[in-house]
Amino acid sequence: MVRSDVRGDGGQPRVEEPGERGEGLTSPDGSSGDDGSARVPEPRKRGGAEGRGPAGTATPRRRRRALRWSATLLAVVILGTAGAGYVYYRHLNGNIKKEKLNLGDTKIAEPTPNAAGQTPLNILLIGSDARDTKENQKLGGARETFGGTPLADVQMLLHLSADRSNMSVISMPRDTLLDIPKCTDPDDGKVYAATTRSMTNESLGRGGPGCTVATWQELTGIHIDHFMMVDFAGVVSMADAIGGVPVCVTDNIESRDSQGHGSGLKLEKGTTYIQGKQALQWLRTRYGFEDGSDIARAKAQHMYMNSMVRELRENATITNPNKLRKLAEEATQALTVDPGLGDVAALYDLSKELRKVEPARITMTTMPFTYVGARVVPKEGDAEKLFRLVREDIALDGKDAKKDTAEDPVSDDPAAADDEIGVLVRNGTLTSSLGAAPGRAHAVSQLLVQEGFTRASADSTTATTEDKTVVRYPSAELEGDAQAVAKALGIPLGQVEKSTNVSGVTLVVGADWREGDAYKAEKEDDKTPKSADALNGADKDACMKVDPNFTW
Repeated sequence: MVRSDVRGDGGQPRVEEPGERGEGLTSPDGSSGDDGSARVPEPRKRGGAEGRGPAGTATPRRRRRALRWSATLLAVVILGTAGAGYVYYRHLNGNIKKEKLNLGDTKIAEPTPNAAGQTPLNILLIGSDARDTKENQKLGGARETFGGTPLADVQMLLHLSADRSNMSVISMPRDTLLDIPKCTDPDDGKVYAATTRSMTNESLGRGGPGCTVATWQELTGIHIDHFMMVDFAGVVSMADAIGGVPVCVTDNIESRDSQGHGSGLKLEKGTTYIQGKQALQWLRTRYGFEDGSDIARAKAQHMYMNSMVRELRENATITNPNKLRKLAEEATQALTVDPGLGDVAALYDLSKELRKVEPARITMTTMPFTYVGARVVPKEGDAEKLFRLVREDIALDGKDAKKDTAEDPVSDDPAAADDEIGVLVRNGTLTSSLGAAPGRAHAVSQLLVQEGFTRASADSTTATTEDKTVVRYPSAELEGDAQAVAKALGIPLGQVEKSTNVSGVTLVVGADWREGDAYKAEKEDDKTPKSADALNGADKDACMKVDPNFTW
């Protein structure tokens, strides 16, 4: 069925698939709020902000349940400030569910430490739409989906920089079409065959969150250290615990149309502190925000998350021990993580790392995308660029310290004779929008042979993703050999790096050398693509534009 009232860029209709979840908040008796039965108390107002303009442009589509992401991050922060003893921690540990990190076969190399020995941290935040409990169904509606296969309707990659100075978040539209790799269910051993051009949110139902992790790694080439998944349970009380979160609308809004569709959100123009179910309504509102699309809804979700983080840092209103205890109980019960984050002590340590970043250095983005009918695919060029910036630990706010422009130092380690240096050449030309360039490992290995590196050979394994051509070596005694290989092909010495993920000198032909015999090093543009619709965490003027048809 084509819904003419749900459109994305260019007025393209959104096809509603069977089994998709509705957005209405249900009333206590389980009836859907979309029919007008569920009402909430009038919001309380704070401050005098009026008529602020909207910020940014399109963000990912149909991100209905990002409140679950908010719940995760908030829970981590709360656990880090609670000051509870380890006896209580052990109790909370029993609440946390754990699942395997990666259900795929492909391994992505961990990032190389910086000069200070620090490494970035990448955490995939997953919001499940599961209605597997009465409480989740009560909050989420859609009674017909109770006990069904869950979907990963919210997917956000949180990147914490190696020096802990900044944080970047990449959201992926839930209906992005991409290839899902083969995944094996760790519980029953069931193997889910690889699929092509499937909706990304289906990955969760193919063995669990570890398949969503595998899908992200295949697409982005980013090594993911952990995942955190939450459902509806425990969400409503979190906004209450911090005394509300300020949100802004350009006009009075009531998200309810003549047929009863809408979240029921009712706010006055300006800034309002929202709590509990009203916060859930804000995060699920589509009717009434901008063009009524899920893209607008996702923008509102980003604004809420940034505002919540600021509120926590600036006001620190959660001081009541009973509130903290209740919040910790509900948050941990709603949480599923990989074994590396499987106890409260690990979450506490993570919270300390996250709190090192000021809101002004938090950048929320959306994976650049292009419409394909009613769905989207990664935008050629821009999506891969955004992924590269994260892989290379480049801050998306553009505030990194200026790079040293001095020439790269030549190694003191003497190189062996060219014909004595073993070189393995790999094809790393695969990108988010382009398949691997065929035969590149073989072609470049033959170039090395012609240059006198007669022991060069091509790796016949599956192509990988590498944005820039790089030469890696495992130990100091091979640094000179690796630099000799780079010099022979005109590869800058800055693209020669030590890595424990290789056993010998390894040349990875990147996406910047998909064809030709001569390597041309390009000057990198490290600016975040405009199509990523970046929103800064310190932006207090962000305000949702209201559709005139939904004002009162």
